[in-house]
Amino acid sequence: MKRRDALKNVALLLGGAISATTMGVLFKSCTNPQESGEQINFSPEDRKLLADFADIVIPATKDSAGAKLAGLGEFIPMMITDCYPEKERSAFYKGMQEFRQKAISDYKKDFSAMTVEEKNHYVGSIREMVILQSTNSTDGLSPLKTFFILGRDLTLIGYFSSEIGCTQARAYVQVPGRYDGSAVLKPGQKSWAT
Repeated sequence: MKRRDALKNVALLLGGAISATTMGVLFKSCTNPQESGEQINFSPEDRKLLADFADIVIPATKDSAGAKLAGLGEFIPMMITDCYPEKERSAFYKGMQEFRQKAISDYKKDFSAMTVEEKNHYVGSIREMVILQSTNSTDGLSPLKTFFILGRDLTLIGYFSSEIGCTQARAYVQVPGRYDGSAVLKPGQKSWAT
């Protein structure tokens, strides 16, 4: 199976958790970077910020590693650079810079330097701001809101299509047997990854 097909399948499984913009990008073919306008070069600090952001969205638990260990700091920039049109790419990057500056102005330190509690509070406040706009599309949103929505979407897609997401966060059975669409899960049982 090609990676793009796998990502589409994960997006379908996540259903309403993914924004319309991300669903649209995944169902269209990826753009050719040479023909799609100015490219963005994510610095090592940008990648660290994205990994830390993803780790707040999907933190490590006693049963599975978090988004940072699943490599989301590399996955998110790759997806933004390779698959999103220039408008969304640019808004995402500007929003990431806005996210960084707002953290510095609100907490007097870079997002990556915050404690886990501060990061949770900060990301929660951004989430509340996005909910107030109450839309599942990035059209007409501020860059900060675009960053949050696309960052959250790509965290979910990247994590649940990674080896860690499929084998630790979900129950992986290489040969699952027959399909049962109404199988009853016991309390605390993981959903199936196959």
